[in-house]
Amino acid sequence: MAKETDKEFLEYVVKALVDHPDDVKVDRKVDEMGVLLSLKVHPEDMGAVIGKAGATARAIRNLVRIVGLKNHARVNLKIEEPAGGKAPAKEKAPEKKEEGLEDLKL
Repeated sequence: MAKETDKEFLEYVVKALVDHPDDVKVDRKVDEMGVLLSLKVHPEDMGAVIGKAGATARAIRNLVRIVGLKNHARVNLKIEEPAGGKAPAKEKAPEKKEEGLEDLKL
């Protein structure tokens, strides 16, 4: 049986970060491209897993890749968005007010 140290390591790290460790689920799939770890967490914990500007997620991905390299495997991490997750907010462009000569009060 293949070593699942990468899966165990990911579970350990993520459970230490989140408020709902019982809701952490990791699915491991192996194919010709390598190992894919799919991470599911409680919706309230997504911010802790992603981090500011994605810094925490990037760090977790790097650590999982290092564990994979040590075991001679290519490991990728997919963080699955929870059902009912928020879509990225769309910014509205500020309305431009056109000034005419009548607005100048000359």
